[in-house]
Amino acid sequence: LSNLWDQAKTGLLWHAIGVTMERAVIGYALALVIGTVVGLLVARIPLLRSAVGSLITGLQTMPSAAWIPFAIILFGLNTSAILFIIVMAAAPAVANAMIAGVDYTPPLLLKVGKIMGLRGLSLNTYLIMPAALPTFVAGMKQAWAFTWHALLTAELLVLVAGEPSIGVLFQADQDQLDMPSTIAVMIV
Repeated sequence: LSNLWDQAKTGLLWHAIGVTMERAVIGYALALVIGTVVGLLVARIPLLRSAVGSLITGLQTMPSAAWIPFAIILFGLNTSAILFIIVMAAAPAVANAMIAGVDYTPPLLLKVGKIMGLRGLSLNTYLIMPAALPTFVAGMKQAWAFTWHALLTAELLVLVAGEPSIGVLFQADQDQLDMPSTIAVMIV
């Protein structure tokens, strides 16, 4: 704890926390948008579900570290690579939750909505999305956990020059065999 206090006084720890939190929030937001759109499209278009429905579940089970070489080749050693890894880890959880939520919308509710004149976008906005909300929120929680797993993995392996982060602090402490500092960063 004294080591944690000393690190907090230097200001580097606070900057690293800020960089990591910014990446987490941006990556999670991107995953929510992409996962929601993909989930709605796959759930509502049978041909698309046949083509990529099971692929989404397969992507969800893939370890985020497996995306690191692809992300570095595609984006280089920068924040975009880290955000890509977060999206690839978290968006499938959101998409699967949206698909499950749409699937479990009661058929009677869908019929009533159509009788009331809801079609297309209005059907999705005013009926299907609210009905899918409990399942979707569960997927959002799962995606937040995947965001942190992917983010810390990415920050340990995709070192962006000049940007201290929690992962960079972990790496530096490991290189120096500094256990108290490593544990202090883990507490953060």
